[in-house]
Amino acid sequence: MFTDTLLEKIQDLPKDPGVYLFKDSQGHIIYIGKAKNLKNRVKSYFQKSNQKTHSAKTIVLVKNIKDFETIIVNSEVEALLLENRLIKKHKPKYNISLKDGKSYAYIKITTDDKFPKIMSTRIVKKTGTYFGPYTDGSARRELIHLALRIFKLRTCKNLPKRACLNYHINLCTAPCEKKVTVEEYQNQVDQAIKFLKGNSKDIAKQLKIEMQDASEHQDFETALEKRKQLEAIEYMQAKQVVDKIVRYDQDVIAALEQNNKTAIILFSIHKGVISGKKEYKFESDPELLTEFIKLYYSTNSIPTEIIINRKAWENNSEKKTLEGYLTKLKGTNVKFTIPQRADKTKLIEIAEKNAHFLLKNKILEEIKDKLNLPELPETIECFDISNLGDEHIVAGMVQFVDGRPNRPGYRKFEIQSTKGKQDDFKSMHEVVYRRYHRLQKENRPMPQLIIIDGGKGQVSAAMKALKKLQLQIPLIGLAKQDEEIVLPDTEDTLKFKKTSPMMLMIRKVRDATHNLVINYNRTKRKMKMRKEILAIDQEKKN
Repeated sequence: MFTDTLLEKIQDLPKDPGVYLFKDSQGHIIYIGKAKNLKNRVKSYFQKSNQKTHSAKTIVLVKNIKDFETIIVNSEVEALLLENRLIKKHKPKYNISLKDGKSYAYIKITTDDKFPKIMSTRIVKKTGTYFGPYTDGSARRELIHLALRIFKLRTCKNLPKRACLNYHINLCTAPCEKKVTVEEYQNQVDQAIKFLKGNSKDIAKQLKIEMQDASEHQDFETALEKRKQLEAIEYMQAKQVVDKIVRYDQDVIAALEQNNKTAIILFSIHKGVISGKKEYKFESDPELLTEFIKLYYSTNSIPTEIIINRKAWENNSEKKTLEGYLTKLKGTNVKFTIPQRADKTKLIEIAEKNAHFLLKNKILEEIKDKLNLPELPETIECFDISNLGDEHIVAGMVQFVDGRPNRPGYRKFEIQSTKGKQDDFKSMHEVVYRRYHRLQKENRPMPQLIIIDGGKGQVSAAMKALKKLQLQIPLIGLAKQDEEIVLPDTEDTLKFKKTSPMMLMIRKVRDATHNLVINYNRTKRKMKMRKEILAIDQEKKN
């Protein structure tokens, strides 16, 4: 039997890609999985409709799940890599199908050769420059081939006495026959390293031109080759930052502030892989990050490097003092880094993404609790009407998903029912009916909350539209005068502190709707004015 706390925790999950760690009653990790959509994937384990199709192993697993933890990342590739490394670290009881010891391959450029070579390897040593890992072998091979074609590095195990086939097909500059100097060859190596690090925009641009040219000349085989090379570049550019080759322990700390609350996310990184996540929430304070660091590391393991998203000191002297304090506790040198390099910056981005979710979800929870909603308002839609007298009567709708504007979900409406006569109530009824009648017909999901920019009349009109459609969607209005929450089917209103996180979010949604519809109204007026001017000009010509 699943506890209410567990089921509520599932409802609060994000729809981002990431990794989930199921735990038993003792807090032991018993299963680790990756997901394109964390909420949908975790939820699927507990839905009755799915339980009939569960394997025997999954049925036993679900019975033992008492808690879980998630880590949000940027892509499915990052989730897959993180899942792979965490399984190898924790060896969960129910991950039997993934305990095969497989390691993903890297691209390596040697550093202990006079003329460095490029190669594929699954073993990471102290020498060499490594890129990856790559979960897709074909993408890795395409990328090596592309690097060979452009930069012409050698691939031979040892320098031969005579040039091999690669030289004759223009894939190598033949340092074996001294057809290239050490300096010239090193320049080829430097350019290849820049390319493999992601500086590939110019090369991608050239490949697109070559692909288009080949297609226009109906050389489809060449065009397909160029396409594959472009795909290899795109894959490489999706930085796989959860599995970096680092030979010492690190912590990543991201602090984000919102509405007088600060969320702090701390990732523990053991030799390049995220091995744990901790999250905290405090009342905001200028000295919070500094105090947190001193307090946390007084009782926890101290890594060699602490990567943070902002300064925890006023000047360089204070930074050295803080580093000296931690160095004394640890017994070896400790340094702080505010990242500039791409890989560490990406780690900070992942931590900030998790911190943002921690803050954001609390606001949605507050809206749910204060308005007594049946579920978390992950999708909020808001309507507003705009007109200039009896002309240009239009409406707008914005959509917020997980507390953020979802611009592809925005909609604009030309009012059809009022026939050029101003009637805000009738207009509101029309657009609400049109919106949700269409979602019904297309069998698409409904929002968890509807906001109407207006008072009793507009709210009543919108509710009539929902009732006509036999829909039960929570709906409120936001009255402009006192920023009160207007409830349907009652004269009662709700008043909350205007600067509370909940009201700031609701007002943000309302203001976005107002801006959308006002701009649409202006566009319609400009279009009419342009038509009138063109008509006048045409009459003059006639």
